[in-house]
Amino acid sequence: MSTLLLDHHQLKVVPGERVMSAQESVAKASIDNGFRQSNHPHNPRLQHISLSEEALTTFEQLTSAWDLQAIEYKPFLRFAVANALDEACHGELSPLLNAIMQNREQGAFLLDYNGVEQDEATDFYVKLSTAVSHLIGVPNFDSMYGKYYARFTVRNKDDSDSYLRQAHRRMELHNDGTYVNERTDFVLMMKMKEENMEGGDSLILHVDDWQDLNKFYNHPLAKQDIQWGSPPSKQVDYKVHHPVFFEEDKNGKPHMLFIDQFAEPQNMRQGLYLHQMGESLESEKNCSNIEVPVGSILVLQNHCWLHGRDKFVSNPGLERELLRQRGHFTAN
Repeated sequence: MSTLLLDHHQLKVVPGERVMSAQESVAKASIDNGFRQSNHPHNPRLQHISLSEEALTTFEQLTSAWDLQAIEYKPFLRFAVANALDEACHGELSPLLNAIMQNREQGAFLLDYNGVEQDEATDFYVKLSTAVSHLIGVPNFDSMYGKYYARFTVRNKDDSDSYLRQAHRRMELHNDGTYVNERTDFVLMMKMKEENMEGGDSLILHVDDWQDLNKFYNHPLAKQDIQWGSPPSKQVDYKVHHPVFFEEDKNGKPHMLFIDQFAEPQNMRQGLYLHQMGESLESEKNCSNIEVPVGSILVLQNHCWLHGRDKFVSNPGLERELLRQRGHFTAN
């Protein structure tokens, strides 16, 4: 059981000593186990997990013998890396992260850490993100990058075939995994580097906070198959067919798979339905701007959260490197 569920009645009372409140005891237990949990100030559904410097140091020590090449070549080693992070947090991080991701009312966390910022932390960032993703599931193969993760850079000028790398426009709210035939339960995004950056916050919206949800969920086309494809840069050469609202969770609430760029409507009714949906999402006031500092990891339950990115302020030296993992849940 996570220490976040610690019963304060179990605490030992020493005569003459002030008794901590339940909230204080939970906070102390979390710190003692290598992390602190709180609601994010910009969206209370989003959980903020901050690793202690001690936990991070322990994780680095436990994984120091495994270089990035070994982790890429040996899939089972990725689970050992994940276990090392959980051990550094006294076995309490894994149950917490899984509980967050399985709770529809939350389903998202921003993970960062305390400690000295590293100048050349690329391999460490990949290792830490690998640990986090394998505590909750298994990443899918990313065809765009050719590994279980993808790294890409956003610069001031871009001529790519999607909005992913285009800095000066807002990337609209969407779900990942719309154009592949494998399940995409979660999406992990980590900021690895940035220079001369202003703007570009992550945009997130929980499906249940979308004010027009019922309008589109109860539409005649809500569960009708739509064709989805992708541009050449994605390295996926097939089409898939599925509805926007492709399933319900265990409580009968909808799961979504939508992205405006890769939908390929085959008639006027489908086209207008998707267009109106996109317009509604982009005007939704319950969308939250979330800053993700360098070295931080944002993880979302992909089917009940939509995400996007705000535009950047133009700067000739603008550069941001991001890491992405997308995968399916497993019983960890």
